[in-house]
Amino acid sequence: MNNKNIKILITGSAGFMGSHLYDKLENKGFSVFGVDDLSGGFLRNVSNKKTFKKLDLRDRKKTAEYVVKLKPDIIFHLAADATEGRSQFTPFSAIDRNLVAYVNLLIPAIKNGLKKMVLTSSMSVYGAQQAPFSEDLVMQPEDVYGSAKTSMEVITKVLGNVYGFKYLIIRPHNVYGSRQNLSDPYRNVIGIFLNRLLHNKNFYIYGDGKQKRAFSYIDDVIPPMIKAAFSKKCEGKTMNVGGEEPITLNQLAKILTEEFFGKKDIPKEFMPKHLSSRPQEVKYAYSNHDLAKRIMGFKSKTSIIEGLKEMIKWAKKMGPQKFVYLEDLDLKNDLVPKTWSQKLL
Repeated sequence: MNNKNIKILITGSAGFMGSHLYDKLENKGFSVFGVDDLSGGFLRNVSNKKTFKKLDLRDRKKTAEYVVKLKPDIIFHLAADATEGRSQFTPFSAIDRNLVAYVNLLIPAIKNGLKKMVLTSSMSVYGAQQAPFSEDLVMQPEDVYGSAKTSMEVITKVLGNVYGFKYLIIRPHNVYGSRQNLSDPYRNVIGIFLNRLLHNKNFYIYGDGKQKRAFSYIDDVIPPMIKAAFSKKCEGKTMNVGGEEPITLNQLAKILTEEFFGKKDIPKEFMPKHLSSRPQEVKYAYSNHDLAKRIMGFKSKTSIIEGLKEMIKWAKKMGPQKFVYLEDLDLKNDLVPKTWSQKLL
């Protein structure tokens, strides 16, 4: 089939991952359309304004109207409130912008000929189990965001089995790179650290900094997502995709500051400060990618140093961004991290 005849919808297309995905699919000749409510994305990320629509998927009526009109063959769902650590304090947003928004999209899509759903889930569904996480682990989320993503995965499988559309579930983790939202004070640790340095200020680390993560460079995540989406071997599968170098946040902080300043001797005023741990934060969280390697030859190519160098170049061109806080939290109490409650960033 001619790629031009395949109609693809990307939700969250003005966001970090969504905009990169949009550009690569359009370059492959597909008929690509994008929606985003611009709560975390930016119009500057949208390369083709003609096929973009501002749409809040929480609006069931407008979402259904758009899907009925477009009738997409394939949907890549990336729209999310991906604030894992904040979700304990904003559960309404975590449920509404993830689970409810997804169901509002999925139901009319099924009614209008959906052939395949590519759901972007999250490593958060694993919770605090033994790392590295493999796909055969039972989902045991430790936070509200992870719980919403878990429900989205289950609903996709159930409705896919009942109504016959194909599906693929991708679990990326700690993705970073150009176009990331540097103004978000609640998520994306690399973006937060970088933005603080752009403001000529130190950054903060929750807890002892020994939390371990494997960070995933954007160019190592999007191509395998596309490859998997068009592979019959991947249909019905759930796959981890991302970086394979687990490092502590303390190690990340050291590498980032050295690359940012271009030297090993970092001024004391830029050294990170430690704050109390965040509630329900998983200490060791990184994934196993054996399934993706076996099925489609996945390989993470970009080292953390190489990836950070590229992101730092982009961030310095962008310049310092003002952190944007929510007007209020659903649950406001003494457990709220100081960087949020006191707007320290």
